[in-house]
Amino acid sequence: MAGDILFVFLFSETLRTALELDPDSALKQTLRKHIMKNLLKKIDEGHPVEYVSEFRTVTMVLVSLEFHRTARMLHLCQLIQEAALYISTVIEKGGGQLSRIFMFEKGCMFLCVFGLPGDKKPDECARALESSFSIFRFCWENLAETKLVSISITNGPVFCGVVGAVARHEYTVIGPKVSLMARMITAYPGLVSCDEVTYLRSMLPAYNFKKLPEKMMKNISNPGKIYEYFGHRRCIMFGKRHLARERDKNHPLLDREKELEAFRMAQQWCLYQKKGQAVLYEGGKGYGKSQLLAEINFLAQKEGHRVLPLKLKEADSKQRFYAIQTLMAIFFEIDTCPAYYRQECLQRQLCQMVEEPLHCLFNELFFVKAVRETPLILLIDEAQYMDAASWEFLGTLLSRVPVVMVMTLTSTFTLCGWAQHFLQSPQAVFVPILKLATTSLLRMACRELGVVSIPPELQIYLLRRCFGNPLYCKVLCQDLLSKDILLFHDLKKEEKENSKWETLSANVMKSTMCSTSPASSEEDQELYVCTVKDDVNLDTLLLPPSLKEIAVNQLDQLGTEKQLLVKCAAVIGHSFHIDLLQHLLPGWDKKKLLQVLRALVDIRVLRWLNKSQNLPAEPILAPSSIDVIHQTKAKKKKSVAGSASLLRLQEELSVPQTKVLEFGVPLLREAAWELWPKEQQIALHLECACFLQDLACRCGSCHGGDFVPFHRFAIYSTKSSNGTSRFCTYKDTGSVLTQVITDKLQLPSPQGEGSFRFQAKPSSTQEAFSSEHCRTEEEFLEQVNRKLAETSPKKGLFTRKPCHCEEILQLVLSPLTQHCLVIGKTTCAFYYLLEAAAASLDLSDHYMAFFYLRKASSLLGQPSAFSFLRKHKVKICQFEEATFCCLWSEVCFNMGQITLAKKLARQALQLLKRNFPSTWFGILFQTFLEKYWHSRSLSQPPNNPSENKKKLAVLQQRVHCLSLLWQLYNLEAAASSRRFACLATLMQKNSAEEFENEAQVVSTYLDLSQFSQNMGDREKWLRCEQMAIQKSSLCCFSREGLLAAAQLMQALAYSKLCLGHLDFSIKLGLRCWPFGECLQFTQHHEHSCVLTSQSNVMLGIHSSLAMWFAQDSQWDLFEQHFSKACQLVKKTNASLFGSHGFVRFLECQVLMLQKMPEGIFMQSPPVTHSQTLKYFKEFFSRCVTCPVYHQWVSELKASVMRCRKRESTSLTSIIRPFYTSLTKIWIEEEFLKENNSCERN
Repeated sequence: MAGDILFVFLFSETLRTALELDPDSALKQTLRKHIMKNLLKKIDEGHPVEYVSEFRTVTMVLVSLEFHRTARMLHLCQLIQEAALYISTVIEKGGGQLSRIFMFEKGCMFLCVFGLPGDKKPDECARALESSFSIFRFCWENLAETKLVSISITNGPVFCGVVGAVARHEYTVIGPKVSLMARMITAYPGLVSCDEVTYLRSMLPAYNFKKLPEKMMKNISNPGKIYEYFGHRRCIMFGKRHLARERDKNHPLLDREKELEAFRMAQQWCLYQKKGQAVLYEGGKGYGKSQLLAEINFLAQKEGHRVLPLKLKEADSKQRFYAIQTLMAIFFEIDTCPAYYRQECLQRQLCQMVEEPLHCLFNELFFVKAVRETPLILLIDEAQYMDAASWEFLGTLLSRVPVVMVMTLTSTFTLCGWAQHFLQSPQAVFVPILKLATTSLLRMACRELGVVSIPPELQIYLLRRCFGNPLYCKVLCQDLLSKDILLFHDLKKEEKENSKWETLSANVMKSTMCSTSPASSEEDQELYVCTVKDDVNLDTLLLPPSLKEIAVNQLDQLGTEKQLLVKCAAVIGHSFHIDLLQHLLPGWDKKKLLQVLRALVDIRVLRWLNKSQNLPAEPILAPSSIDVIHQTKAKKKKSVAGSASLLRLQEELSVPQTKVLEFGVPLLREAAWELWPKEQQIALHLECACFLQDLACRCGSCHGGDFVPFHRFAIYSTKSSNGTSRFCTYKDTGSVLTQVITDKLQLPSPQGEGSFRFQAKPSSTQEAFSSEHCRTEEEFLEQVNRKLAETSPKKGLFTRKPCHCEEILQLVLSPLTQHCLVIGKTTCAFYYLLEAAAASLDLSDHYMAFFYLRKASSLLGQPSAFSFLRKHKVKICQFEEATFCCLWSEVCFNMGQITLAKKLARQALQLLKRNFPSTWFGILFQTFLEKYWHSRSLSQPPNNPSENKKKLAVLQQRVHCLSLLWQLYNLEAAASSRRFACLATLMQKNSAEEFENEAQVVSTYLDLSQFSQNMGDREKWLRCEQMAIQKSSLCCFSREGLLAAAQLMQALAYSKLCLGHLDFSIKLGLRCWPFGECLQFTQHHEHSCVLTSQSNVMLGIHSSLAMWFAQDSQWDLFEQHFSKACQLVKKTNASLFGSHGFVRFLECQVLMLQKMPEGIFMQSPPVTHSQTLKYFKEFFSRCVTCPVYHQWVSELKASVMRCRKRESTSLTSIIRPFYTSLTKIWIEEEFLKENNSCERN
């Protein structure tokens, strides 16, 4: 009767006017029966219409019934009604849905869909084929007036959702595969036809199909292969010996030692105890069960055992004794011979075995008492598909015969009773296969990609999607290779450090590589590392279809509410804050949200972040649009009386303090994100961007502000007072999400000055450190300690709260860049990428800064982005381009790319209208201007506060670029480089004096102090340090002030160490590494361009290692490290590290001079007294600012002078492992006297 009403309703001409009828509950209940259950449930739960639509892969069945023209209308309606009822029943039993019914002149069509939201099954293609053949046979046999029955099945991605006008919404599927399905009906009438994808994914036997000839189809250019399905024909036969995978000798098994040990123990027990043993490996799909069996097969055959391998399929479980028949066929070797030869082959085998026990075993369908000293080994893959009769037989066999059975199975919950009984046998060992460890998974990824190292962003990409699953890792790596998004670099090829942008990624990768040792260590083996192309966004990379289907199957097993929450969380990212999640779920209150979240956490779909990653109890995200926290506090005040109020309060107090979750199931987040239609995807990302844009600043502990100082003021145009949004207006498609969004979505406005605490002058809440100038170090430290002791939140002063900028970077800036990239707002994405890079540098995460800047570089449109004739795809201001170059320069400096760092810093200064000379004449002229003309040209700050902060932004970048430049030139020992460094420090000081902020001035004087100390100018060094102490008392007690104070205290400790005041330095907690860690670190990073650029540090390391090996008389290693130290000694300066390294080098030099007569040095050139004395003279002329080493070096020199007259004098006291140069060595007084007399002569 329901079908009659539907039929009449579809043919009614009053469809539109029916919408104006009065509500009819009876009619409503009747019509609800014709709406798909999952869709109806979502409507009842109040899901927005925009959230119902998805883009997913489904299997579609189109049934076409053509009737004879002589059939009467009434009889025709009865036939259609009968067909509709049967089709609906069969399709729903198979897990599909009857979507639509079409009428045409000669008959009708039924559109059925398998795999709609909530209905996804792993074997939906097989279900669709079997259901289609059942419908095909029913219609031919039971519908008398049927002239022709045609069914077509296709599988592919389609749009599943609501289409049409608001007044005529309908839920349907749209896509190319729908069109192909319709064309197949007319091209192959009277058949059950399917496309190639359905044929392959069904995993049904090939003898159930027949390939059809190719035919032209209208508007279909390449339909692919088409097959006819004959239905499931039971073929009584046995299978053949094989396993799912063969062992790859080039790719050994990873991280499965415990599993292999279980097999070896069972093998030994069976051999010595003469009892059967069974080992059952249980693990999820893709955990490597088949590969483990392949390894066991190889090991068993290598030891001379006879192995019977067998792999089962789901269809095999329906055939009684299939597994036993196949194992017997393999044993008698009749599985590979032709059918006509099987009987003769079997008779010949029986004739050779005339013993009576053999016949008894044969009567019981097996043979294992054959005369063999070694046990027979049975390997059965996918044992969950074994039939019950075979399980019963194997259980009996295990209890009576010494045989080793090794099986793998996916799950123990769907096994039959005999299988459960088999597992409970005392001779059966159940071994769970766990996921691969992180290190093993990364090794596997390197192996699949053919490299020894992968970049960190690729590691994150694989770890978040694989969760230790080897199959997922392999498929993802193959997908990366097929999409050609990786670049490969020869590890042994030495990249020359130059100014070319193309070599930067390779050099950085080699510097920060997380390497894995290659399988073979041949010297001529080519070793590669890989990097990701600059224009590739791994976060939006689509999953391979096979992996997406697995994840969608898991998603559809959840309830509708859980599905909606997971899909919204997928838009936010791998980790997400519950306040933002609630923002995307319209109509959800906090109670409902937490209830669904707890349910998902219980089934491990989601998980709370670890304690090390947790947000603090005090919320750090507090935008104006979030009122959840305030509402919760208000509720707590009102819930004083009544048991219901107390229960609500207890529930609120049970909310985890972290409020941050992450996905705990592999691939689920990526698959859920891909289900959103493109327009809806953009709308949700816009909503996330609106929510996060006000949070993209420093944390409250740092008093807010941009990570790039005054960034928002520098890009703001004064021509438009209201400010313009960099987000283009999103077209309104009728979605409730796209309304009013663009009104809120703007970059940080310069008017919001209240969030900035970087002020020019101390405010009422930001007092200075001291009202008096500090003159000594003791006064400065006393003032700082007293001020910190007086801090109190009640007084509104800066309190020492922990910094949460790292959480801001992870939860706000990084996701915000992704949201902007997805919606295509590249200008805004560029802004936040610069902020993220600056935040990463603040956190000393240089590689992530490099990662964000590389993304920003790809937005500019050219790989180099530094040529003068460039045309950017992103419209950016000159300040942002200068900031981009400045950040790049700092990253290159930290990565050891000195030449490129200098080039970028110069270009940044040029963009900031502050040129830096490149010739010696330019140095002289610019020095004259900086010394005598700069003070006259200082201009008064503008009255406009925005213009003032814009100028401060430019000055800040200038000072930073100049600071980088003098540090870069300071690494070089050439005289011209020293002149460049000296000019950079002078320009930095003059630029800093334009600031009204004393913290920046203090930082600049500290830079000048460090430069003077490196250059050996002790007077200027101490004078600049004293100036910094005096200026520090005027600093605001803010983030910048405390940073300047901390920097000053560090500089003072450094100075005291150089001057020999060790009591101050010891309080800093100086620590040293164990020798093993030091040696391993040096060997692992020996060729890192980051370390090779630090000549001062490396000189001390190689000299210390040489002395250590000398202690153990390992003179070959001593020579190796001493030769490297000889190459570095000319490149050092007068800094503490440089002086320390020089001292250690002198110790090695003296030791070689003393040991030279023994002839133990085979590779090093001979060392002379005059050469050694020249090194001493160079030390005293260079390292005048480190008197802490002078006494020990003088004693070493005296010993050399003594040895010059007494060659027999031993210097065994020099050989000490990492002997500290700060310890006094007592030498006879005559050595020093002789030294002084020699110097006078």
